[in-house]
Amino acid sequence: MAALSERVSARTPERRLAFVNANTRERCDVCFFADGRYRADGLAELNHAMRDWRTGATRTMDPRLLDLLVRLRDRLDIAPTKPLRLVSAYRSPKTNGAMHARSHGVASKSQHMLGKATDIAIPGVPLNRLRDAALSLRAGGVGYYPHDGFVHVDTGPVRHWS
Repeated sequence: MAALSERVSARTPERRLAFVNANTRERCDVCFFADGRYRADGLAELNHAMRDWRTGATRTMDPRLLDLLVRLRDRLDIAPTKPLRLVSAYRSPKTNGAMHARSHGVASKSQHMLGKATDIAIPGVPLNRLRDAALSLRAGGVGYYPHDGFVHVDTGPVRHWS
């Protein structure tokens, strides 16, 4: 699968992600892949943008997650510079533990702690449409949280929940 991803990557001229962090209101618009390879500066910028906003802790985010977000955005025919609403990405073990203690809906071994998950919304896109597009990619986990206003996507095993 990694070899296939690299072949597909080599044909893609540029990949970028734009976010507005729902918690800090920070904005970013980052090219993380160009000329057939991942850009270290772009990845570093996304690692910072997707940090645990509660503690400031960062982690190397899974490039497959970044690619998944690009594929999801493209599936929905959203412009690369239109910002996704980033609710959550990396969570430190401390943050995840505190959230798990308050809610059994938070996994104790969350993909968020591995840098493999994000919770997002896209302004103007109904959440059920975002969920359906994520499910159609069959690229990992998809959680649907309409009452909280986001869809969870991760690069773990293919599964889904509400």
